[in-house]
Amino acid sequence: MIQSKEELMNLREDSLKRLNAYDCRILVCSGTGCIATGSEKIYNKFVEICKDEPDVLLEFAPHDEGEHVGIKKTGCQGICELGPLVRIQKGDKVVQYTKVMEEDCEEIFKRTVKSDEVIESLLYKQKDVTYESPSEIPFIAKQTRLVLENCGKLDAESLDEYIASGGFRALEKSLFDMSQDEIIDVVDQSGLRGRGGGGFPAGRKWKQVAHQKEEVRYVVCNGDEGDPGAFMDGSVMEGDPYRLIEGMMIAARAVKSKEGYIYVRAEYPMSVKRLKNAIAELEKRGLLGDNILGTDFSFRLHINRGAGAFVCGEGSALTASIEGNRGMPRVKPPRTVEKGLWEKPTVLNNVETFANVPKIIMNGAEWYRSIGTTGSPGTKTFSLTGAIENTGLIEVPMGTTLREIIFDIGGGLKGGGKFKAVQIGGPSGGCLIEEHLDVPLDFDSVKKYGAIVGSGGLVVMDEHTCMVEVARFFMSFTQRESCGKCVPCREGTKRMLEILEKIVAGKGELSDLDRLQELAEMVKSMALCGLGKSAPLPVLSTLRLFRNEYEEHIVDHKCRAKVCEAMKRYVINPEFCRGCSKCAKNCPVGAITGKLKECYHIDPIACIHCGACKDNCAFDAIYVED
Repeated sequence: MIQSKEELMNLREDSLKRLNAYDCRILVCSGTGCIATGSEKIYNKFVEICKDEPDVLLEFAPHDEGEHVGIKKTGCQGICELGPLVRIQKGDKVVQYTKVMEEDCEEIFKRTVKSDEVIESLLYKQKDVTYESPSEIPFIAKQTRLVLENCGKLDAESLDEYIASGGFRALEKSLFDMSQDEIIDVVDQSGLRGRGGGGFPAGRKWKQVAHQKEEVRYVVCNGDEGDPGAFMDGSVMEGDPYRLIEGMMIAARAVKSKEGYIYVRAEYPMSVKRLKNAIAELEKRGLLGDNILGTDFSFRLHINRGAGAFVCGEGSALTASIEGNRGMPRVKPPRTVEKGLWEKPTVLNNVETFANVPKIIMNGAEWYRSIGTTGSPGTKTFSLTGAIENTGLIEVPMGTTLREIIFDIGGGLKGGGKFKAVQIGGPSGGCLIEEHLDVPLDFDSVKKYGAIVGSGGLVVMDEHTCMVEVARFFMSFTQRESCGKCVPCREGTKRMLEILEKIVAGKGELSDLDRLQELAEMVKSMALCGLGKSAPLPVLSTLRLFRNEYEEHIVDHKCRAKVCEAMKRYVINPEFCRGCSKCAKNCPVGAITGKLKECYHIDPIACIHCGACKDNCAFDAIYVED
């Protein structure tokens, strides 16, 4: 049990000595992405290889002098597409291996762990350049990792390793060197804004809760990361759960709360597992519970698992879900800071926001304001996906441009494709195009162009993307996830989806575009909650920026990206056709006619555009006409 400031300081000193005593650490990425590609097998293989090695330690425990090797499960190492990822750390030297297979583990142990040889075939490569250290890889080197600082470096489940890295120094400072008002003032002056999408100043929210007359207050963390393709908060919960908890504890100290909740979506079992492990370990060691570090501060933490409803990312719907009710937004005011969880004043921030707090407390408001922009200080995590060379998790200063993210960090478009657009802010966000590549990404700047930063999803699209289909896809998601409480969202998104489906099916009319615009504006202005109000943004931005594609679908029955099945016109090239009849035999509607050993013909009127003919042609004689 850690019962005083002195005991925590002694443990930190001892843990740091033990951490530095390792001669070599095998760091196996155990984020969800790498686990999906087999990193658990990699970890187990290293354990098997080392079972007869007396100098290998699986636990973070005291050890004698001499050479020692540690095998650790870390959080996300960032380069998700190239997993499983393994880092070999020897003092200050770190080697990053990518796409590691079970059969590589023996060679890694013999050549890199036992010796100092680097296996070049497993190193990261970009444009014929090979990189050995993660700090040299452009994808990582060009980032500013504050929230993700420990991810990939420390054992994600080890409290001792977190304490050794400086963990809970901020909590210690907030308990012994700062008053509640001073804590709130530092967070407020830092300019930290909520990273869940709204961008509301965190310090102002804390101040509003602290000033409520009601004595019972709650601290709630929104870990319900529902955007398709977003995995920023999940990676923090998996890779550095203690940092999140420390941020929540500081918030609880600031607003005099004794109880907190972390709301995690059901699709994040690894996050739940590691958070549960962290809470149990903190309770066991006396850092959660009553009279923490011998002070009058008591705090208990609970985990609630959501059922996968996108709307539960909205504050009032989230608190309703924790209470055991159906997750539906309510009319405001009163707001969460006045009547939140069980109608008590509640601090509600997302994972990334809380994870920023410890460093702000330790380094001060001015330090934090020196990063990012004046109106949006600090960094922002983004999930970088789509038609891009390097997909993965990144963290950059607010105000970084799309050009820097896509071409410097992301390595450009996959296969040298041409940039077309990026969807930012998830299904409730909007599109930015080539002319916006140098626009700073911060809360205020992107709003001028009909988009939002949101939680931080970035989906990069090239010329092979149909923007009408993109709008239909995101509208399908938001319509399906609508809670149905308010008519504008429930009915408006349904009607919008019907129009979009009509257009991609080749049955659209030009008048549909005016109806679509009108419906989108109505939902945006009249929906009950923030999610409903932002649901039409993908439609509004694509209508504004790519109206010509909508018109091509309607007037010319053409999809320039050749994505919409109803727009495809399959043609047989007589130069390649061998008259084998395989296409005709596989056509479900008999739209293909001809004679054996002669060129066959596709009737464009009878064709249902299923693509079976093209899939079954052995001579690549069938193509989609431009």
